[in-house]
Amino acid sequence: MQTRGLMRLRAVTVLCAALIPGYAYSGGHGLALGPPAGIPMPELPSMARGPNGLPDPSRAARGDVAAEAAARGLIAASEAHRARARELWRANRDVLDFDPERHLIVRNEIVALDPAVEAIAAAQARGFVVRRQEALEGLDAAEIVLEAPRGISPRRALRQLRAADPRGAYDYNHIYFESGTAGSPAGMPQRHAGATRARRVGLIDGGIAVAHPALQSVAVHTHGCSGAPVPSLHGTEVASLLADAGNESASAPRKTELYAADVYCGAPTGGAADALIEALAWLVRERVPVINVSLVGPPNALLGRAIDLAAQRGYLIVAAVGNDGPAAPPLYPAAYPQVVAVTGVDRSKKVLLEAGRGTHVDFAAPAADMFAASLPDGRSQVRGTSFAAPIVAGLLAERLDHPDRALADEAMRELIASAIDLGARGYDPVYGNGFVSRDLPTTSAPVAQAR
Repeated sequence: MQTRGLMRLRAVTVLCAALIPGYAYSGGHGLALGPPAGIPMPELPSMARGPNGLPDPSRAARGDVAAEAAARGLIAASEAHRARARELWRANRDVLDFDPERHLIVRNEIVALDPAVEAIAAAQARGFVVRRQEALEGLDAAEIVLEAPRGISPRRALRQLRAADPRGAYDYNHIYFESGTAGSPAGMPQRHAGATRARRVGLIDGGIAVAHPALQSVAVHTHGCSGAPVPSLHGTEVASLLADAGNESASAPRKTELYAADVYCGAPTGGAADALIEALAWLVRERVPVINVSLVGPPNALLGRAIDLAAQRGYLIVAAVGNDGPAAPPLYPAAYPQVVAVTGVDRSKKVLLEAGRGTHVDFAAPAADMFAASLPDGRSQVRGTSFAAPIVAGLLAERLDHPDRALADEAMRELIASAIDLGARGYDPVYGNGFVSRDLPTTSAPVAQAR
């Protein structure tokens, strides 16, 4: 399934390429970066452009107080991401490290997806140790985590494995982070009562508080952490939005069946690529058709291949574009062409200043001025693209009952048709195909109402 090619509608793109200078088709990624000649980029008009053609907060015009303030905020958001990685590394140097691009990884670990038996045997002969292995039944593949020999850098270890097995998929065990922040606590959001047939949606995130009032009408299936619950704020927030987001008919809301995979488990190496892949395989094995991933990180060859395997089987994977700012490079898994990438807007339907941008953006959804479940049993105001992704995932789950490539394409077409065009006319790299939403709580509501 070529999700992006579908959404740009190839025939229309070819016609535009012939009639409008500046349009170009770029395979599975849809339109090439940038609008047609004569159409200005939307938003942040006072900011200078970076090398990718998008507003660059580091180049704000001098004397423009608003632009400089926005730039400082964007730089602070991006720096906060890097600072978090450094802080985590300092506290856990024995198990964490950085790859050559300064992305956080699990120390001395290389992950292989479906490697040849003889390749692993050869690696073991060179001193590599098989630390973990997992049969990914849903993806019809196997995942093996190798420990590099002492004295060999991660770069050298990865180079050796790739050189010895050019057809194999090997990469660092990258760490992925949540892409949103919570605000001040409040009461509980009001939720619809009653249900008809359940819609099934998956979540790859931190653990969730299953007994939270916001999830009282949700049938929850959990995975990870050897069965031990490790509730997290971010996972619980996103889960509550998934529970609310897909019920398009207030008169006959559908009960949600949530499959939640905890890839953190409270461990310093939580959020590693191998855990994300194993969680994805579990959701495919359980035939959960729509999967939300509100996590961000670098490209990873194995994660990309696992996502491709799932997409080929008719699964829709929805991910947040991240909050590193408009001039930042694309974040993954949202930037993979098979993934539905979601950006966030505020109450005025203006893109968040910190939201990522680019030709991988597919939809915009609310990401501020709303409330989600917080720990232990209340709610809090949230902001970030993390909280836009579950809205889109919920809407797609309303349209897709089981994994099927043709039905997944049809679900995407329906959601595109319902989207409200924002920014530049038609598809653009800020809002994608447009704005989609559900009525979500934007004010306080007492806990009693939720029950």
